[in-house]
Amino acid sequence: MDVTEASTVNRPKGDEVSVPRARTDSPGSQGGLVTPRGTTTIESGVVAKIAGLAAREIPGVHNMGASTARAIGAVRGMVGADQNITQGVSVEVGERQAAADLEVVVEYGMAIPDLAAAVRRNVITAIERMCGLEVTEVNIKVSDVHMPGQDKDSSEESSEPGPRVQ
Repeated sequence: MDVTEASTVNRPKGDEVSVPRARTDSPGSQGGLVTPRGTTTIESGVVAKIAGLAAREIPGVHNMGASTARAIGAVRGMVGADQNITQGVSVEVGERQAAADLEVVVEYGMAIPDLAAAVRRNVITAIERMCGLEVTEVNIKVSDVHMPGQDKDSSEESSEPGPRVQ
């Protein structure tokens, strides 16, 4: 088994089964996806979730997706729905390779080239480590810049001083 760590799962009869952790061998090596005993297929939705989570881990990524998608996501949040992790993520997955397109909103003041490089590096590492797929490209589109105070309530941004209750 080409993993560095394994955890155990307790079975009712006391038998323990080793469950592999994420891959840490060389990226894109395909060690376990295509074997003489069968193949493992990873759906594009799985790769999209991994890419979305990896991109959001980078400080300076405020949100993901185009303004319309973010507006729909905000409405979903108001009605109690979960955040869509794949918002702003599009992937193509083959048998051995994957490619991703990401649309991000960056925090004002961030150096966009440095941020894009960090996002790209983190997404590639996550997909290659977790899926064993070679990542051929990660394209990043910066669709907006989030300004400080942009999320504040409109009553707080008013120029008229008003009572504040804390």
